[in-house]
Amino acid sequence: MKTRSVVSCAPLTNESVITVNLINQYLPLWMFIILMVSTPGPANMLLMTAGAQQGLARTLPFIAGLTAGKLALNIALGLGLMGLLEANPTVATIFVYCSAAYMAYLALRNWTPGAPGSANASFTFLSGSIVHPLSPKTWMMATLAITQFADSFESAAERLIVVPLSFLVAQVFFAVVWCGLGVMMSRAFEQSIVMHRALILLTLGVIVWALLQ
Repeated sequence: MKTRSVVSCAPLTNESVITVNLINQYLPLWMFIILMVSTPGPANMLLMTAGAQQGLARTLPFIAGLTAGKLALNIALGLGLMGLLEANPTVATIFVYCSAAYMAYLALRNWTPGAPGSANASFTFLSGSIVHPLSPKTWMMATLAITQFADSFESAAERLIVVPLSFLVAQVFFAVVWCGLGVMMSRAFEQSIVMHRALILLTLGVIVWALLQ
């Protein structure tokens, strides 16, 4: 007579349930943030231009400024700042055009590059800290992260901690990646002024494209 073997599944422990719940909550948010932060945009194009013109080490203050500006904006949006622009469409429109003008200004300041590897006055901590607070894309992605992907979090405090910190990690990582791409392009084209200006024109094109969205 054949006997049937019975395989019993052990019940999930409390720790396992908590881990599964955290993955279900955080994984969609993290995937969204990675997709948004890693894709081409005005800020990433500026990073690539900076890397091509002055290298990674000299661009670190600009990266730090970008990161600090995005962190401050994410916290402010988590506290309800988005309602200000939603209640004032005219202010929002002016804000969008000011953002585009500022990033175009940063790009065009580098039309005539300095000596290879020298620091550029356009890519400082202060100029970087203004980029994301002036970027409609940053406002959009932060708002979607808070309202669509973090709405199931247990508390507003959790949203206020997890969302900004997640953006912070992604911002630092992909900022270095985009800057590194610029460094590699600069080495490949041997500091060609044509390459520098092509990057600037590409940056301006991305800014116009973002403006028309």
